[in-house]
Amino acid sequence: MEYLKDPEAIYSASFAAIADAVDLEPVPQALRKTVTRLIHSCGMPEILPNLHWADNPVTPAREALNKGKPVLVDATMVASGITTRFLPRQNDVICTLNAPETSDIAQQTSTTRSAAAVDLWGPHLEGAVIAIGNAPTALFRLLEILQQPETSRPAAIFAFPVGFVGAAESKETLIEARLDIPYLTLRGRQGGSAFAAAAINAVALGDQQ
Repeated sequence: MEYLKDPEAIYSASFAAIADAVDLEPVPQALRKTVTRLIHSCGMPEILPNLHWADNPVTPAREALNKGKPVLVDATMVASGITTRFLPRQNDVICTLNAPETSDIAQQTSTTRSAAAVDLWGPHLEGAVIAIGNAPTALFRLLEILQQPETSRPAAIFAFPVGFVGAAESKETLIEARLDIPYLTLRGRQGGSAFAAAAINAVALGDQQ
């Protein structure tokens, strides 16, 4: 069987196919490369109508990375999917899911480890870039924290929790919260670590894409 083997040719053909399959006219110019990478990450142009954003999360996220701010992620799979060589300042990618304190917090507050892990983001939250690609409870907990007075504010949120319990609801809660923080999310049950990592990689690459 004949098939493409050259990485550059595969890359070019993939993005050319997306350009042919998707009308990006409704998407703001600043978000188009990120949206293209999200579609590339799942092979599904049909996600486009379910993407939802507030303002432009890409530009403030890129500015945050250029200032050396960290990326806060909810799952090790998200962290693993981020191509660290793309990050402009060798930015920290912080996942607190397996921190020693996380299980204690989860037990004390009767919640998931994913939600408890978000409680440990406090010292890193100001100006950070958030990427949630797994746990709805992580997004719910983040929104609870951000609604508290005098809480540090991240630069942008990329929210793609996945699943049949809480995923769609957590993203609708983000949309309805009106936090005045730029975000990009995917309505419904779809999401996952590949989406979250693809969004961060797109932001980090910027005009190099």
